[in-house]
Amino acid sequence: MLVPIIIIIIGLLAGGIVNALADDLPTDRRPKLPHYPDGTPRPISAWLGVTAFILGQRASPNGAKLSWRYPIAEIGTVIAMLLTYSIKAGEPKVDGLQLVYWLSYMAIFVLITVIDLEHKLILFVVIIPSCILAIVDAITTSAPPNLERSLTGGALGFGVFFVLYLGGIAYVYIANQVQGRNISEVAFGYGDVMMALLSGLVLGLGDMLFAMFLTVLLGALGALLYLVGQRVAGRNSSMIAALPYGPYIVAGTVLMMLFGPQIRIFLVGYAN
Repeated sequence: MLVPIIIIIIGLLAGGIVNALADDLPTDRRPKLPHYPDGTPRPISAWLGVTAFILGQRASPNGAKLSWRYPIAEIGTVIAMLLTYSIKAGEPKVDGLQLVYWLSYMAIFVLITVIDLEHKLILFVVIIPSCILAIVDAITTSAPPNLERSLTGGALGFGVFFVLYLGGIAYVYIANQVQGRNISEVAFGYGDVMMALLSGLVLGLGDMLFAMFLTVLLGALGALLYLVGQRVAGRNSSMIAALPYGPYIVAGTVLMMLFGPQIRIFLVGYAN
């Protein structure tokens, strides 16, 4: 019982750091101590979104309120870490160091998801250190993937999504030329390419293949729900926003991290 309590505490603190970084990194600001949307420093008792809401310190003296993202991100980080511990702790070749890496990935994935949902950005300042962490993980732990499979998985993810990225640019260029349109957004941004690189480094070559399949499947499902939502919303369809692609890559990665053997058995009939 002690370990889950420790993980809950770590998850809440990690979620608080995620929120602080999500506030400042997308605007090219140096990370600061937790603050309200108007820049007013939050009291220590409100550094966590959960405590800010519970203690009635959601708003600054000027009335700037913290959004529900703050407690949701913190609770989501706790749930992700508890789920990771409950599933992975009993696996062979898993020691304390490996669990630290996996719990760290969960906080990183929450950060990437929050920033991508809010700003449609996947930041190099987050991805590059995370890629280094994944490589160090492959070197210093005995659980899969080893360094070779980690690097080949990263190369696969980067290569496939880079081709998709170039294809998106080519499509936009041709559509603009042929149809006289002025499309500026592409389906895959370069941040998605870097996220696929991180996913491959974390999972390794074999699991990355399945993660890409899950990503495409989830992306197609998300697009279908988006179209249905627009049709149902009618005139209010502007309220229905399409998700950026990063969260789908994160979801595919997390599913393979936590349920890889079960997914492989379901899809191809064997675990390895």
